[in-house]
Amino acid sequence: MILETEVTVRFCETDALGHINNTSYFIYLEESRIKFFEALGYSMDTNEWNFIIASTKCDFVNQGYFNQILMIKTFVTKIGTKSFEINHDIVCSQTGQLIAKGNAIIVFFDFVEQKSKPIPDLLYEGLKSYMVHS
Repeated sequence: MILETEVTVRFCETDALGHINNTSYFIYLEESRIKFFEALGYSMDTNEWNFIIASTKCDFVNQGYFNQILMIKTFVTKIGTKSFEINHDIVCSQTGQLIAKGNAIIVFFDFVEQKSKPIPDLLYEGLKSYMVHS
């Protein structure tokens, strides 16, 4: 299964050259991750939050522009004992053209104890449902 999140590029997310500023892509990826966690049944309540990003990146494939409608396709590519990897394909909704590819490694984390913890079985099963083998 792949989670799809739609984003319309706002004018303030573009730069002087008229295309999406590179920092804006990380905002889109964060929005998609939030939708992903909600789809897994997690609340956005920070008092109950158990995830921390260990790494994130974005490869820019084609230029995106103001008012373009983007579809962010989010899926899991790896599940470890304490962390998992999600990938994002950002495509133009109108043309299907790949605009960017994002990636994040997320650790299941106990903020009280300040250490990583094993992924609970229920989360593991949810992650498996979004697993795509690359």
